[in-house]
Amino acid sequence: MTEAPALTVLAGPTAVGKGTVVAALKERHPDLRVSVSATTRPPRPGEIDGAHYHFVSDEEFDSMVESGDMLEWALVHGRNKYGTPRRPVDRAIAQGHPVLLEIDLDGARQVRRTRPDARFVFLAPPSWEELERRLVSRGTEDGAEQRRRLETARVEMRASAEFDHIVVNDSVERAVSELAALMGLE
Repeated sequence: MTEAPALTVLAGPTAVGKGTVVAALKERHPDLRVSVSATTRPPRPGEIDGAHYHFVSDEEFDSMVESGDMLEWALVHGRNKYGTPRRPVDRAIAQGHPVLLEIDLDGARQVRRTRPDARFVFLAPPSWEELERRLVSRGTEDGAEQRRRLETARVEMRASAEFDHIVVNDSVERAVSELAALMGLE
């Protein structure tokens, strides 16, 4: 069996449970490093710089992009920029830590171009109906935003074949175990 890549990229549609799976994986494997994105948006109440995001100015962000210091980045909703700084990822890998990027489909495609050595995992729902149920039941978006996110999810679901592995999140425990095994953590 070959050694698992040090860098794993996890993507999947909205409401599939990426955050829940990653939190459970991190709890089970404290040595795992989960990348912290940089953003130009202001912090929300309770968010801590360096823990939830690296909060930077537009100028700082643009400088990071221009200098090649972003593994991936995007302008979201035409307002704020989000991206994965390269240096902390490279540093964690050099120190022997496995690293996980929880990012969107476009970000995963960008990382594939620059880091084809990474393992790419798509987190999928057990069914389309379950994905819709999860999105509606969390109650964080209005009807128009739910419809927009579901349209995006349809596009993302069609892209699952671009990934090395598909993990179905029908149970958080099972999804965490499968992801951990793919990453060589268990």
